[in-house]
Amino acid sequence: MSSDSAPINLTHHFLIAMPGLEDESFARSVVYLCEHSERGALGLIINKPSDITLKGLFDKVDLSLRREDLTQEPVFQGGPVQTERGFVLHEPMLAGTEKADESAYASSMAIPGGLAMTTSKDVLEALSTGAGPRRVLVTLGYSSWGEGQLESELAENAWLTVGADLSVIFDTPVPERYDRALGLLGLQAWMLSPEAGHA
Repeated sequence: MSSDSAPINLTHHFLIAMPGLEDESFARSVVYLCEHSERGALGLIINKPSDITLKGLFDKVDLSLRREDLTQEPVFQGGPVQTERGFVLHEPMLAGTEKADESAYASSMAIPGGLAMTTSKDVLEALSTGAGPRRVLVTLGYSSWGEGQLESELAENAWLTVGADLSVIFDTPVPERYDRALGLLGLQAWMLSPEAGHA
């Protein structure tokens, strides 16, 4: 790759951990990248549930949760940074709803590709009333890479990358998300095994 080529931008992509990646936070993880630029990257792990449910989280912050569809959803371990802080990955509010524009939430980042990530409590308050975004994934903590760090990990084959598929985030059972993400590349986990035979 020549040095004058455009930097890669993996915003709205999945990072899929290769089997050799043994870091406890990231082994067998699928990370949704919310932001990637020359300054670094920020993402949320979407397949490592914590032992807290959304109902439990809402109880902790003194909010009721009037969304039956969400009460038993797990809160995910989004990564090793700021693990006491909540991050809400969600569909943008649909046009025509009372909060159609993303500025409705105090601290929200629109992600090119169709999702938003909100860190302010107002999105939880909206969910507590039975409103708010229809599909959400809540994490405690996030994953981040400094300038050039993700690029060097990619060069070391620590990660595979593929364009994000929202059905993996919102419609796929948690234990199947790693394999489903690999499937987007036409791969299966056994093909990546360090012990795999070579023809």
